[in-house]
Amino acid sequence: MNEQIVARHWLALIAPKAAPALATSTVLILARIWNANGAEHSIGNAVLMAALSLAAGAAGAFAAMGPGGDRVITGTAFAASGALALTGVAGYSDGLSLPILLWLLATVAAYGLAARTWRTERRDTTAYERHTTVRREEHAHIERVEALKAGAQIESARAGAAYAEQLATALITRAALPGFNPQTLTDAGLPQLPATDRDAV
Repeated sequence: MNEQIVARHWLALIAPKAAPALATSTVLILARIWNANGAEHSIGNAVLMAALSLAAGAAGAFAAMGPGGDRVITGTAFAASGALALTGVAGYSDGLSLPILLWLLATVAAYGLAARTWRTERRDTTAYERHTTVRREEHAHIERVEALKAGAQIESARAGAAYAEQLATALITRAALPGFNPQTLTDAGLPQLPATDRDAV
C-alpha cells in the first residue's frame, strides 16, 4: 500500500515553534505603542490592566478547579493574564529594561509550557504511527496468506481438471480399441463405471 507523500512548506513547519515568541513580541510591541500614546505613568490604565490580569488569572484558577478541569481553558486564561500583566507593565513604565526583561521571562515560560505540549503530541503521533504500521503489516500478512491459499486451491483445481481430462481421454481411447468389453474389466475386479459415464463413453 503506497501512501502519497506531501511535502509541507517550511513556513508550516516553523510556525508552531515561532508562535510563543511571536505572541510575546506582539504584546510587547503593542504595549510600547500604547505607552507612546499616553499610557506612560497613567495610573488608571495600570489599574485597568492589573484588574483584567487578575480577572483572567482567577478565571484560569476557577477553570482548573472545576469538575474535569479543562486544560485548554485554563491555559488560555493564564496566558491572557500574563499577557495583560506584561502589557500593563510595558505600557506604564518609561524605560525599556523592565518590559524587555518581562518579555524575556514570558517567552521562556511560554516555550516551557509549549515544550510539554509538543512532547505529548510527538509521543501521541509516534504511538499512532506505530499502531498504524503494525495494523498495516497484519493486513498485509493476512492478504499474503489468503493469496497463497487461493493459489493452492487454483492449482489443485487445475490438477484435478487435468486428471479428469486424461482419464476421459484414456477411457475414450480404450473404448475405441477393437474387442473392448467393459464387462471384462468388471470381472477382473476393477470398479464398474457408472451407467452415465459408460453411456457417455
